[in-house]
Amino acid sequence: MARPAPESDAKAAMDRMYRWTRHVYDASRKYYLLGRDVLIRHIRPTAGEVVCEVGCGTARNLRKMAPRYQEARFCGIDASDEMLKSARNILKNRGLSEKVQVEQGFAQSFDPVALFGLSKPLDKIVFSYALSIIPPWRESLDHALTLLKSGGEIHIVDFGAHAGLPAPFRAFVFWWLKQFHVYHKPEILNYLRRLELEKKGTLKVIPLYKGYADYAVFRKN
Repeated sequence: MARPAPESDAKAAMDRMYRWTRHVYDASRKYYLLGRDVLIRHIRPTAGEVVCEVGCGTARNLRKMAPRYQEARFCGIDASDEMLKSARNILKNRGLSEKVQVEQGFAQSFDPVALFGLSKPLDKIVFSYALSIIPPWRESLDHALTLLKSGGEIHIVDFGAHAGLPAPFRAFVFWWLKQFHVYHKPEILNYLRRLELEKKGTLKVIPLYKGYADYAVFRKN
């Protein structure tokens, strides 16, 4: 098995990837990153809870959550400083800088206490089309569990197996995603099911749009 690239290398690669595409990211991704609004409707943080999105990009999801759940606190991390330039500019322009804080960090190692000054574990962690592009996805999930309180939840929306869609369409989508180093990873749900068998939490999976995407919620015991 290939060893994961150092975090500094990963950051440099992500900055190169998004230096220019960040300007059109939201406009282009809305056509195929389906299911994000399903997650936003169902996450439902209560007053005082802290929601952290891993791989927040331009903070699109956080920008939609913050006005909807005004009594909760929101933060996000992304490996790319280039993406965070867009996130911070948009948050500032929409008057959300005080409500949503974003910082550079890595899914497998970020420290919410150091980054956001938190005094308690996280209540909810979001991975929205992030694990399919993160090589150390297993380490990222394990790390997320260590950061959650008991009863806290990991909310994931990402590419599914496309089982209910025509085979030619499925083959094209998987080929197209590969060009951007994005992959459907069935092993992610399999790993979460294993964690459930190990009594580390409970898992609920909802296929969306004939299997185009999966929405999964893992609740920590």
